[in-house]
Amino acid sequence: MSSRHTAAPLPMRDGVAPSYLWLPEGQWSGMLAFLVERYPQISAAQWQDRMARGEVVSGDGTVLGPDSAYRRGMRIFYYRELERETPIPFQEAILFQDEHLLVVDKPHFLPMTPGGRFVQETLLTRLKKKFDSTDLTPIHRLDRETAGVVIFSRQVASRGAYQSLFQRREVHKTYEALAPALAGRDFPFTYRSRMVDGDKFFLMREEEGDANSETVIDVIERRGDVNLYRLHPHTGRKHQLRVHLASLGIPIVNDAFYPVARPCKDDDMSQPLQLLARAIDFIDPLTGEARHFESRRTLG
Repeated sequence: MSSRHTAAPLPMRDGVAPSYLWLPEGQWSGMLAFLVERYPQISAAQWQDRMARGEVVSGDGTVLGPDSAYRRGMRIFYYRELERETPIPFQEAILFQDEHLLVVDKPHFLPMTPGGRFVQETLLTRLKKKFDSTDLTPIHRLDRETAGVVIFSRQVASRGAYQSLFQRREVHKTYEALAPALAGRDFPFTYRSRMVDGDKFFLMREEEGDANSETVIDVIERRGDVNLYRLHPHTGRKHQLRVHLASLGIPIVNDAFYPVARPCKDDDMSQPLQLLARAIDFIDPLTGEARHFESRRTLG
């Protein structure tokens, strides 16, 4: 299952582009039989309702019905729908916008893009609705649990120039985190390790071998039995900062994944992960101007 808006025969709806699927090898009596088997969490009645509304179509826009012929290699489009979606009671803030970029201060708990149990309550969907823009695309990502600065591209034509900055590691990111005090170290120092996918799909772990992740760690201030740390990741591995601090024996306050994954808190939003993407700095590839964007949020 995937989503995109380029040349899609269905328009963006409520800030969400249609999803699409290339039909795989196989034989089914009709389109409904295939969809029910492919997506067992969606009932036949729900698919029939979507089809009756004209919201399941082929690549050329032909409306598909329950008995429409199944053809391998055909591409179909439809909208993702959720019967119930948890409201996220925290709001994003716009830090900067021009014709190319939209810079946003993301709150904790708000997912970046549609997926799983969130479609409407995601940052991308909210922004697409707010700015009525189908071209809006995040240039980089933050975890749902992490707050702070994130940058979106507003134009297809200039998107590659900004994406290349991140690929070439020419973007300087500054994070802040609340975590226990670390004894026996002189600050700042650099922590390196080899990070790989964990046993569970949503986790990462460290293993022996050549390092592929690097973070510079410094202390901003002491707050009782915890420190406010300044973190500069020189690489962008998934959950890198969370893994690195946990491996040092100072897991980030309220981290439900590291060092040990705790039971899912479902809709409990009372204890945000104390990790903030504080600032992003880079040289604008279009203007040569030095850019600095900083979150207005605080931890603790």
